[in-house]
Amino acid sequence: MLEQTELFEYLRKAKVGDEKAKEILLINNEPLLKSIIRRFKNKGVEDDDLYQLACIGFLKSINNFDEKFGVKFSTYTVPMVIGEIKRYMRDNGAIKVSRSLKILANKINKFISSYLNKNNVEPTVEIIATQFGISHDEVVLALDSVKMPISLFEKNNDGDDKAIELIDKIPDTNTEDDMIDKIELSSLINSLNERERKIMFLRFFRDSTQSEVAKNLGVSQVQVSRLENKIIEKLRSKM
Repeated sequence: MLEQTELFEYLRKAKVGDEKAKEILLINNEPLLKSIIRRFKNKGVEDDDLYQLACIGFLKSINNFDEKFGVKFSTYTVPMVIGEIKRYMRDNGAIKVSRSLKILANKINKFISSYLNKNNVEPTVEIIATQFGISHDEVVLALDSVKMPISLFEKNNDGDDKAIELIDKIPDTNTEDDMIDKIELSSLINSLNERERKIMFLRFFRDSTQSEVAKNLGVSQVQVSRLENKIIEKLRSKM
């Protein structure tokens, strides 16, 4: 990762159109962008498109960042990149249903109509599952797949003049600062080598003791203690 003075120097060059400076900034911030992208995987947008959107948001953050803000560049970049991806998903993020699921749903609906005409009552999920040789969950999934979805980005007016998107009504225990901290931490950990990442994972995510880590790595506890302190100092220098 770039030192603060180097970072600001490349930012100044990039702002005036230096393509090489932009490339260097992008390469050095790629772990951060990948951390953000992972939050949006499997949500209807291809990985390549997510990366392109992240790059667009990143370039916007370069153009708009000002050293006078008094914040880290990465802290400023994260919401810019997330915003770019969310805007795309809001405008283009339609949910795609597989053809086979649609066919199954149509067959089930025809069966329901036929059963209703013969018995004057709709079939239960269990009856439908038995008829088609599928599980109860598959019946529900198929029927739900052909319902008209409500977009999380649809505006909803609660009676006043301020219409807000449905996604903003979903409670979240994590604040934006928490999210930024997690993404930055992930980026920092990814900058470590494989052995250092393993030590951090075992010590702070698996809650293993230094003795347990030493046994796992085939070294002494003293070595683990020294390595751990070295890693922590390394991470602090990059924050």
